[in-house]
Amino acid sequence: EILDGFIDAAKHLVKMGADGITTNCGFLSLFQEKMAEAVNVPVATSSLMQVKMVQSLLPKNKKVGILTIHKPSLKEEHLKAANVPLDTPIVGTENGKEFSRVILNDEKEMNIDLARQDHLDAAEELMKEHSNIGAIVMECTNMSPFAADVRKKFEVPVFNIYTFIEWFQSGLLPTRFNPDHDDPRK
Repeated sequence: EILDGFIDAAKHLVKMGADGITTNCGFLSLFQEKMAEAVNVPVATSSLMQVKMVQSLLPKNKKVGILTIHKPSLKEEHLKAANVPLDTPIVGTENGKEFSRVILNDEKEMNIDLARQDHLDAAEELMKEHSNIGAIVMECTNMSPFAADVRKKFEVPVFNIYTFIEWFQSGLLPTRFNPDHDDPRK
């Protein structure tokens, strides 16, 4: 099973000295609990894990929306595994011209301008369908390069796997404000 491969790899990385484990697909939220139980270091499997935290940052009249690579594939069990409220607005890029097709078919080339437009179109659909969106979480790792474009156009905070892992890593290796000290893990 694919989960076994992830667990074996996580154990190997920990044995090599890793002090945290991450994966890079939002759909891997399904593996969070079992992977976290399998190793003795923190595990972050999915960008979706940010949704509940981001929601807590917003006024009560605002909601987090999710952009996903393929809405029909993002099931209730993925959301539950990441503690995402089931009424969270979700829009996919699967109706676009470029991004979802290229990524899901593992094509070798992508027209970045078309992929960017797919993200802007999906975000616009999300904002039009749900006028109370106060922030967006991008489910797919490959969406991260388009976060700034979405932020600029729609003027709401945009979170993705990159923002999540930066936060995660900052807990594993906190900033040392006294430059005379060494790595706090040693």
